[in-house]
Amino acid sequence: MNRILVSSLALAAAGALGAQEPVKPAAATAPIQLDAIVAVVGDQPITRYDLREAVLTKIQAKAAKEPTDSISAFKLDSATLDEMIQDELLLQKAKELKIETPDADIAPQVDQQIRDIRGQFPTEAKFREELAKASLGSPEEYRKFLMEQYRRQATRQKVLQKLQQDGKIVPVNVTDAEISAEFERSKEFIPPKPATVSFKQIVIMPSATPAAKEVARVKAESVLAQLKSGADFEQIAKRESMDPLTKSTGGDLGWVRRGERVPEIDRWLFGTPYQTALPPGQLSPVFETMFGYHILRVDRVQPGEVKAHQILIAPKIDSADIARTAKLADSVADRLRAGAPFDTLARKYNDYAGKEETNIPEFERDKLPAAYQAALLTKKPGDIVAFQIPGAANRPDVPKYVVAQLLTVQEAGERTLPEMRELVRNELAQRGGVRRYIDGLKKQTYVSVRLADSGKN
Repeated sequence: MNRILVSSLALAAAGALGAQEPVKPAAATAPIQLDAIVAVVGDQPITRYDLREAVLTKIQAKAAKEPTDSISAFKLDSATLDEMIQDELLLQKAKELKIETPDADIAPQVDQQIRDIRGQFPTEAKFREELAKASLGSPEEYRKFLMEQYRRQATRQKVLQKLQQDGKIVPVNVTDAEISAEFERSKEFIPPKPATVSFKQIVIMPSATPAAKEVARVKAESVLAQLKSGADFEQIAKRESMDPLTKSTGGDLGWVRRGERVPEIDRWLFGTPYQTALPPGQLSPVFETMFGYHILRVDRVQPGEVKAHQILIAPKIDSADIARTAKLADSVADRLRAGAPFDTLARKYNDYAGKEETNIPEFERDKLPAAYQAALLTKKPGDIVAFQIPGAANRPDVPKYVVAQLLTVQEAGERTLPEMRELVRNELAQRGGVRRYIDGLKKQTYVSVRLADSGKN
C-alpha cells in the first residue's frame, strides 16, 4: 500500500513553521473503506487508500479543486482513477519493453527533494517527528518510498518516449473549439505569468596592467623551471596555483571535452591543424589566457576526452584596475545612449572569453541575479544602466561591470488564450495520442473498475 505523497510532508513542514491556514481534507460525504479495491489492472490492484492519497495530492498541488459535494467528489475520484489506470498500464508495458530505471538515474533528484524538505524544519528531531506524524517512517524509509515514486515516474516517461520514437503514439488533430474549452477548464489551475524582462548587455572584465602581467609571466616561467627540474606538479599547484577551483586538488581539471575550456587551453589539449596536442606526461610551455598564465600537463587521453592538470598564475588586479573598469563601463553606457552601435561596442568590450552572452531574451525578473534585479527594477524599455556584478567563479575577488539596455518589460498577470494556444494545442494533441494508445492497451489487458461499489458498506 502506498503512503502519503511528498506534498503531504511539505504541508506538514509549512504547518510546523507557522502556516496560518492548513489545507483542509477533501469533503467526505460517506464512510470510506480505505482498504477497498477500486480497480484492478492486470494483476495489480488499486486501493481506495491509493486513490485517496492521489486525489489529495492533486488538490494540494492545485491541479484540482477541492470537491464540495458528493457529485464533484465522485467526478474527481473517477478522473484521478482513470489517470492511475493509465499509469499502471504504462508501467506494465515497461516490463514488456524491458525498460528499467536504475537507482543512479533518480538518486540525485530524491536526495535533493529530501534536502529541500529537511530544510523546512528547524532541527533534525522535528523533521523526524513530522515524518512519523505523516506515517512516512524514518528518513531512511522515506527515502525508499521516494525512490519508488521517482522510479515509477521516470519509467513511465521512458515508456512514452520509446513509444513516440517507435511511432506507436502519434499526436491527434485538435480543433480550436477543443483548445478554447480546455483553456477555460484549466485556466484557474494555470500559474499566473511572472514578470519578465529582456535586455542586451555588455559585460566588461577588469584587466591587469602590463606591468602586473609581466610579473605574473615571470613567476609562471619560474614555476615551469621548477617542474622541469623534477618538482612534483600537484604539490607545486597546491602551493602556487591561483585557480580557486583546482588549487586544492593539485590542479586537477578532470576529464575535459573540446569546447569546455577557453580556446587557448583547447589548442594544447586537443591540437589544431597548426599545433600538435600535448602527449601524456608532457608539460606545456607557459601560455596566456584571459585568466592569466597557464602550465598544463596531460595525464590520459581517450576518444573525445583528455584528463589534465594545470597551474595558473594570475596577474594582480587591484582596486585601481577595478575603478578604471567602472569608469569604462560608464563611458560605454554614455556612448550607447549617444547612439553608438551596440554590436560595435560589444565586439570591443564584451567578455566573450568568459562566455558572457550579449542578448538575454525574455527572462523571469525574480530569477535574475540580485545585482541585475536591483539595477533593472525601476527601469523602462530603452533605458541604459551600468552596474557591478560578482566576479567569475575562478576570480571571485574581481567584480565585473555590466552595461545593459532594457528592451521589454512584462508585468505579472493572468495567462490568456492567445499566448497559451499553441501550448494547449500541443498538450491536447499529445494527450490524445496517449489516450488512443492506452485505449488499445485496455483491450489487451484485464481492467476492472469498481469505484461505484468500493464505498459501500
